[in-house]
Amino acid sequence: MKIAFFGTPHFAAAQLEYLIQEGFQISVVVTAPDKPAGRGRKINQSAVKEVALKNGLNLLQPTNLKDVDFVNQYQSLGIDIAVVVAFRMLPESIWRAAKLGTFNLHASILPSYRGAAPIQWAIINNEVHTGVTTFLIDDQIDTGNILLQARCAIHKEDTGGSLHDKLLALGKSVILETIQGLIEGKIKPRNQDESSVSVSYAPKLNKENTYLHLELKASDAELLVRALNPFPGAHGQIQIDQKIIGAKIWKAKAADLDHDDHLGMIRVINRSLFIRFENSWLEVIEWQLEGKKRMFIRDFLNGNPNIHGAKWQ
Repeated sequence: MKIAFFGTPHFAAAQLEYLIQEGFQISVVVTAPDKPAGRGRKINQSAVKEVALKNGLNLLQPTNLKDVDFVNQYQSLGIDIAVVVAFRMLPESIWRAAKLGTFNLHASILPSYRGAAPIQWAIINNEVHTGVTTFLIDDQIDTGNILLQARCAIHKEDTGGSLHDKLLALGKSVILETIQGLIEGKIKPRNQDESSVSVSYAPKLNKENTYLHLELKASDAELLVRALNPFPGAHGQIQIDQKIIGAKIWKAKAADLDHDDHLGMIRVINRSLFIRFENSWLEVIEWQLEGKKRMFIRDFLNGNPNIHGAKWQ
């Protein structure tokens, strides 16, 4: 079997590495072009590229997936199955080229949480379970016929990072089973059931939907913090006297205090820090002020006793 693999981030790289370890012949790896990143604008290569180079695999990095030369080169490989994990949308000329099908691994139970950030939005919306789905790619986003699905629980202590790792591990076995099922002809694709399961979406994370607005309930603020740890972080600003400082909260929990106060007021009580949200208080356990390291509040308070009375905004 000639297998193609499309992917970019660590989540995809771990799946590629697993397929190699299981002895599958990867005929080509397609990943994003190298690009500058960080303050120094150092050229950065994808996690998938690193795995491909380490294993001496045929590697393609097209800037345009519809480029005639790339399409011809890919189609000439005679791919049997193409695996797509965390990659951009493929044109029909590419996803139709694999003889047994081109399938995607998505980190949700489709049709729930179609889109770019299913792991984070499942936590933000306080879901109690999620999972992974393999489905045949079509000309829309995350709408193709389902091949296999597997579920896992979301626990109260789960963060975006811990849930990512759970689904990464779950995805390995599901991809393996999907490939074997396609080879043996044992999988019957089925339509996504939009009648009995509500369709929901997981839009790309941006500065607005990752902002800790004070109009949130404290319990919802806690969910946002959990979902965005370790990336990109739930953020906001603190006003200390007349100075505005950017901040990210990495760990927090909703709390009940016998105090009423204005929205955003920061109180320090018994060496714990609380922020007033819409209906209650959020106890901040770990945060990071702009230009500083991540710090637990108990350590932060040692050198910043003036934070009491500041305001989150």
